[in-house]
Amino acid sequence: MPDTAHPTRLPTYFVSHGGGPWPWVEGMREIFALTERELAALPARLPTQPKAVLMISGHWEAAEFSVSSAAHPGMEYDYFGFPPHTYQIRYPAPGSPALAARVQELLGAAGLPCRADAGRGLDHGAFVPMHCMYPQADMPLVLLSLKHGYDPGEHFRAGQALSALRDEGVLIMGSGLTYHDMRGFGSDAATAVAHTFEQFLARVVADPAHRRAQLLAWAQAPQARRAHPREDHLIPLMVAAGAAQDDPGRRLFLDHALKVDMGSYEFG
Repeated sequence: MPDTAHPTRLPTYFVSHGGGPWPWVEGMREIFALTERELAALPARLPTQPKAVLMISGHWEAAEFSVSSAAHPGMEYDYFGFPPHTYQIRYPAPGSPALAARVQELLGAAGLPCRADAGRGLDHGAFVPMHCMYPQADMPLVLLSLKHGYDPGEHFRAGQALSALRDEGVLIMGSGLTYHDMRGFGSDAATAVAHTFEQFLARVVADPAHRRAQLLAWAQAPQARRAHPREDHLIPLMVAAGAAQDDPGRRLFLDHALKVDMGSYEFG
């Protein structure tokens, strides 16, 4: 949805990417049919065609912020127990060393050192949503890691530092889940937990005046630690929200799969 003052400024997103390599698994693709449909429609919402995507995936964590810098990134099969063919998936999107260098420049200027990692490939937090959005794998893709410790304020600051990319044709996307307790998926007991925490996130995202403070205090929200015993899949939201600055936010869509709510959000 275009910003009337900056008609080509790109929005930012946080998407719940679903479970494992679901688009390639019989039975799972049907479970996430709504997510697939909504992600496929997302590029048409943009005010202009991006030059590249910067993805912050809950599946990459490093001692310090790190950015994938290969011109042709490989693959990271960071899931277990799936059919053999899912370890042969290829999503041959190009990387962008120039964008990686720009990310380092912006984060460094904000006092957030960032190292280039030419060996990092695409994990399923990145290649699953990108496959849905850009199935031809022709959109340049760069990944930014989370930083050990999951400090929400530091990740929000990283998003703020990167916000200039929105006016440079770069689509900033956080990829995680609004509920991520591996023991809870498919459990009746998890349904209310996920719903309660999702409702909190929906209210916070829609309130720019208080969004930062409430997101940084997310762990005090109702059911927060039951929804996220470990917050790796939530912290990408902090980066996307930081990059949004004071722009309005809204829930983009809500899927309900494996007995839990999985929300995705748009800013701008």
